[in-house]
Amino acid sequence: MPELKIVNLNMDTDRDIAILSKDCLERFNFKVGERIILTYKERRAVVEIVGTIDKFEGSCIILPRFIVEELNADPGDSVNAEICPPSSSMEYIRKKLDGSKLAKEEIHEIVNDVIEGRLGRTEIASFLIAEYVKGLDSEEILYLSRAMVESGERISFSRPVYSKHSIGGVPGNKVSLLIVPIVAADGLLIPKTSSKAITSPAGTADTMEVLADVKLEIEEFKRIVEKVGGSIVWGKALGLAPADDVFAEVGYKISLNPESQMVASIMAKKAALGVNFLVMDVPYGEGSKVRDLESAVRLSRMFVELGEKLGIRVECGITYGSQPVGHAVGPALEAKEALETLMGGGPGSLIEKSTALAGILLEMGGKATYGNGRKRAKEILRSGKAYEKMREIIEAQGGNPDIKPEDIPVGPLKETFYSPADGYVAKVSNEIIKRVARAAGAPVDKGAGILLFGKQGERVREGQPLFEIYAEKHTKLEEACTIARTNPPVTVESTLIKRISYYM
Repeated sequence: MPELKIVNLNMDTDRDIAILSKDCLERFNFKVGERIILTYKERRAVVEIVGTIDKFEGSCIILPRFIVEELNADPGDSVNAEICPPSSSMEYIRKKLDGSKLAKEEIHEIVNDVIEGRLGRTEIASFLIAEYVKGLDSEEILYLSRAMVESGERISFSRPVYSKHSIGGVPGNKVSLLIVPIVAADGLLIPKTSSKAITSPAGTADTMEVLADVKLEIEEFKRIVEKVGGSIVWGKALGLAPADDVFAEVGYKISLNPESQMVASIMAKKAALGVNFLVMDVPYGEGSKVRDLESAVRLSRMFVELGEKLGIRVECGITYGSQPVGHAVGPALEAKEALETLMGGGPGSLIEKSTALAGILLEMGGKATYGNGRKRAKEILRSGKAYEKMREIIEAQGGNPDIKPEDIPVGPLKETFYSPADGYVAKVSNEIIKRVARAAGAPVDKGAGILLFGKQGERVREGQPLFEIYAEKHTKLEEACTIARTNPPVTVESTLIKRISYYM
């Protein structure tokens, strides 16, 4: 297989293209306009040859920066290249764009071509657009989910597996760090695989990584779960339904996450993990992924129905999603708040949501009668059993079980914003909070984020702190503060809205 040396010319484009030295065309019979598969170690990318250059001697290739990053390579490294074989997948994608239903074999071929690198980002984006515009019916979603399960590893455990998942979209949603130890402390098996943030200030894996290692091999993960009853790890590191990771990366680039793809992806991950019982958190409200209750109910039914076909019993908890859960947003700040709550403190909104969802799992597992799961979950939390179980999980994953909230470092740079008047918090904007926290450096900078002091409906006084922005770098703090001043994430309204008189 031909080896091509990566030349660094800082090509800045989002197109899947490559420029080859003339030597490549002569030695390997490549042609302009052909698509080639590049392989570096275990990573693949598909690019189209758009031109040649005679500036370099030997077999060289010039790639966009993002392709080099996707391959996890560096300039000077050599990548293997081969002609991309013809595929029927584009014919099937065009078929879906025309509004026709796809057969099981057609969807499986699309997913297989994604994994094998025979489809580039443009083709994958076309499939996501087809899903968004034309939609998939329940059978197609089932085929897609099963195809993604078959694209990677599968895990099995010695007894029934329980899990919790959220469709996301709400900042500060650190409830898994409470739910997992509560459920495990009551004797149920709950191996939690989580994502790292793509568009949010912190995914569950980002937050857990503050406390322990989340990049585990499958055998180590299984050993820990069987030993302590629960675990919180980064799902991508386990290789479960890897096609989903490719779809997610492309979807992020084009700001598109079709509902059918989201449902199939989530359920594929759970099926690959061997989950038997699942509670889905479906938040709705302004600033969340689902805007109204009717849509939340419809989406919940999709999860329940697909779960039945995959052999997973699913119950959905529709939750309030118009403002962050708790007060902390950002990996380190959220880890501190989760620990504080496990140790007997913490905000009411975090306790209520966590115990409500954990309670559903306890009822599904026969640990509580119907309607009494939340009460039992609260008892486990208040008794300290959940905290002790979390200490076991942290230690098993290589962390310090004796870590306290005050031991967790947060960004050393801080800016406090104050209420401009007496009044009430009228709105806490999820979207602006996410923008500010990410500008401050989250989730890459673990100590960056926002700490809220006022939540919607609470009374505040003039000069009272509303929120604080934390950062690890001065430039990022300045950028975050600029956004917060221009678009306040917390809006205060006084009793007197406006004064109108004869003289005005």
